[in-house]
Amino acid sequence: MYRYDQYDLTLLEQRTAQFRDQVARRLGDALSEEEFLPLRLQNGLYRQRHAYMLRVAIPYGTLSSAQMRVLAEIGLRWDRGYGHFTTRQNIQFNWINLEDAPDIMDRLAEAEMHAIQTSGNVVRNITTEQFAGVAADEVMDPRPLAEILRQWSTLNPEFAFLPRKFKIAISASASDRAAVQAHDVGIYLYRAPGGEPLLRILAGGGLGRTPMLGSVIREALPWQHLTTYVEAILRVYNRYGRRDNKYKARIKILVQALGADAFAAEVEREWALLCDSPSTITADEYRRVAAHFATPDYADAATDPAVLSAHLAGDAAFARWHRRNVHPHQRLGYASVTLSTKPGIAAPPGDVTSAQMDVVADLADTFGFGEIRVSHEQNLILPDVRQRDLFALWQAAGAAGLATANVGLLTDIIACPGGDYCSLANARSIPLAHAIQARFDDLDFLHDLGELSLNISGCVNACGHHHLGNIGILGVDKNGEEWYQVTLGGEQGQEAAIGKVIGRSFRAGEMPDVVDKIIATFCAHRLGDESFAQTCRRIGLAPFKARVYAQEEG
Repeated sequence: MYRYDQYDLTLLEQRTAQFRDQVARRLGDALSEEEFLPLRLQNGLYRQRHAYMLRVAIPYGTLSSAQMRVLAEIGLRWDRGYGHFTTRQNIQFNWINLEDAPDIMDRLAEAEMHAIQTSGNVVRNITTEQFAGVAADEVMDPRPLAEILRQWSTLNPEFAFLPRKFKIAISASASDRAAVQAHDVGIYLYRAPGGEPLLRILAGGGLGRTPMLGSVIREALPWQHLTTYVEAILRVYNRYGRRDNKYKARIKILVQALGADAFAAEVEREWALLCDSPSTITADEYRRVAAHFATPDYADAATDPAVLSAHLAGDAAFARWHRRNVHPHQRLGYASVTLSTKPGIAAPPGDVTSAQMDVVADLADTFGFGEIRVSHEQNLILPDVRQRDLFALWQAAGAAGLATANVGLLTDIIACPGGDYCSLANARSIPLAHAIQARFDDLDFLHDLGELSLNISGCVNACGHHHLGNIGILGVDKNGEEWYQVTLGGEQGQEAAIGKVIGRSFRAGEMPDVVDKIIATFCAHRLGDESFAQTCRRIGLAPFKARVYAQEEG
């Protein structure tokens, strides 16, 4: 993974010193809260329902075991012993005292981490898929280009005050596992017939109160032009994006207003001024950054397939975990493993205790090369595990509550912190997630259902990506009471789709029954091994609505 050089370290040192002074001035009332607001947001510090919340960046979702231990330490020393991994590969600490924030920033900087640009109207954390660099279906490793974009966009003065926040995701695999189409700018890497890496650029995706999927605005862009082309997009957005209405300020509104073709033409005109400028990525620069993502020593891959087969045949629970949580690897004898943070009512989705973080760091050192990934589904991944170690890893992870065999299943719920913490939320997400997880706690039944995503957002800002869930749940406010609106048919990946609202909203207590009826409808109409998404596409919403609202219609 990328290691900071002296420029990076100096930048962080100066930034944390600046922030320490700003906090001291706020605590001494030299700065009003209004004056302090933009300063703290530039450093990822929010003021939430109960306390300050600090959002720490995890660039393209990659952590070292040493960094994970620092996050565990922060949770223990300055929070309440845990952290919350988000849908954009960040971690949030929800119980921060303002007085402690500068010390936390210093501790992060010592471990080559920061919270810069995790909030505000800037380019946010660059994301990619959790298996980048090791996925069996990968065309090329997207991390070097993601890192180049990170360096280019960090504290870029031209884009410090965009109309709204700006999110970029990159995928380089046959399966899009980074929700690329739901980002302001989405990038697919692929290879030309001759092998040259090319970029497909999408713009205008985003969720929130006006969900849209991105439109392709450029095909076959040579990789050397990544930064100049993104710069051209940002310049067009910066110039024409609305600033009079924050709800109309995202780039998706501009792309929709101009039309994708007209927007693309504007970008091409701007790019003509930037193409082949000094910002063009040179082969030397790519090699410099890519060297930080060098292939680990996979020499010790020797494995006896008979041993793994014996474990799979002899332990049904291990076999079930292997089927859901173990993923194909590029290297023979290795696999990637997802550690589920969704054990059911024992913890909110994405929450990991400091003790568990330390365990994950130890597991990464023992069973891999000291590296950990964060998925946008809020789980943790060990990317390089010898297949001969899978059984031992499963046992160790299980002892720490991190081996629930539900990855990609109904109880692998994606959820924002909701009204229990977030001051923007209209309704609570965590109790609802727990109620649904408790209703569907039969793992055999869940495995029979197959792939099925359920996403919960506490408000229209859609931090839980509910629009992309096969079943999406949105918290809404009705005269001061919490209600929940249901969407069906959402999907992420290459066939991404925005879910559609099925009808009137429900009270929290009704929701497990509503999900029950949706699942019953799926089972009644499913053909063979169809996934929920396939059945939903085939039969449409009508059968689901008929069962969910049956009593009302009767």
